[in-house]
Amino acid sequence: MTAIYTFDVFASLDGFGSHRGNWGGYWGKQGPELLEHRLALYGEEQRMVFGANPYRAFAGMLASSSEESEVRDPWVTRMTNLPATVVSRTLQEPLDWPDAAVVSGDAVDVVARLKGESALPLRSHGGLSMNRALMAAGLVDRVQVTLFPVITGQTGEEPVFQGAADFELELIESRTLDGHTLELIYRPTLHA
Repeated sequence: MTAIYTFDVFASLDGFGSHRGNWGGYWGKQGPELLEHRLALYGEEQRMVFGANPYRAFAGMLASSSEESEVRDPWVTRMTNLPATVVSRTLQEPLDWPDAAVVSGDAVDVVARLKGESALPLRSHGGLSMNRALMAAGLVDRVQVTLFPVITGQTGEEPVFQGAADFELELIESRTLDGHTLELIYRPTLHA
């Protein structure tokens, strides 16, 4: 059996994965439904998959935050306690993550092997360039986009799908959280 791989990403309406400026976390649009849903989502047993840069970003944010900061939302704390595979040619163990292993090599090869071996579903939060490559290789089974109701034309950074291949998307699930944030889950297929 092949493990399901989900590319889980946050985005502004205009497709940016992050921003600079004074928006705050979640572009200032977090609400109780979003946070409860994320906690339930990460309450399921699964294996996280990170590239080196997303791992460094998460580990750095957590290390510089306090227990009271929004960086330590319960779902993020839960995520850090899930088993994780970090694909990197530069990082070495031990990592500042309770149950993480570094695997050196090409992400496509590593994830293809994980999909065949893992008894748990696989999930990656962020990791834009790695996940674009995994999508192009046909290894992403679900693209889960949490779409925040903002346009960041002046302050947006990291276009989520810039440079990606062309894909057909089959909508398999959707929900509205807190009356304004959309979660869209798609099954991607390369466009021929």
